Amino acid sequence: MSTSPSSSVQAAREALAARLGELRKDAELTGHEVALRCGWSPAKSSRIERARTPASDADIRAWCKACGAEDQAADLVAANRQADQMYVHWKKLHRHGMRRAQEEVVPLYQGTRHFRVYCSNVVPGMLQTEAYAAALLSTIATFQGTPDDSSDAAASRVERSQVLHEGGRRFGLLMEETVLRYRIGDADTMAGQLGYLLAVMALPDVSLGIIPFTSDRRVWPLEAFYLFDDRRASVELLTAAVNVSAPSEINVYAKAFSQLAEMAVYGSDARVLITDAINSLQ
Repeated sequence: MSTSPSSSVQAAREALAARLGELRKDAELTGHEVALRCGWSPAKSSRIERARTPASDADIRAWCKACGAEDQAADLVAANRQADQMYVHWKKLHRHGMRRAQEEVVPLYQGTRHFRVYCSNVVPGMLQTEAYAAALLSTIATFQGTPDDSSDAAASRVERSQVLHEGGRRFGLLMEETVLRYRIGDADTMAGQLGYLLAVMALPDVSLGIIPFTSDRRVWPLEAFYLFDDRRASVELLTAAVNVSAPSEINVYAKAFSQLAEMAVYGSDARVLITDAINSLQ
């Protein structure tokens, strides 16, 4: 469980830096000579090659040109962009509003057959009502200082969640009992959201588990994460979304999900917890 959610990002950057180092060595250049040809300080070339400073696309093109390897620039730039997409700051993702961010993941949702989702802070996005989503997204926009298109974004989120009803998919959804108690929006919004959870539990392909306050913890509460088949794990941090594709890291999140699932209650026991939360709103 000690793996950092951003370790695969660093690994990708280190692999890119190593490739740049190989180009320099193949060209029989020193780091100082590369820096001179690129018009940089020697410290910059050293930081790039040691993966201390992420290289920009322009840096990579300049490096390849300095090493006489311009034919490799396109592939390395593509690898660099892939590494950047692993760790995406929310403010960057939401700079034009949040609706676009909801729409961009539709192909990922459509292509996934087995969803495993764990949330310790809010109701999972695919289970949110439009009112709950709007209240949450408006709060996020205010905190981030990004454009508030929460109403449109909430509608798009609900539309995206129709995969729950299309068939041909399995959904393992876990949340901490705290999620049922955290007040997002007003009492009516929360009552509607909790009522919707009760309805979703009846869907044939959905397994909804609640981890009680009183559970004997074998895994501590974690950051929210989504597993899309065995291809990708998306982890939600305060400042960024981390997209993990390394099999070893996906396996860690799958292990965590499995152990968290053993701590959860389902069916009538889960309904009792949700109903208690609804009653507490009165």
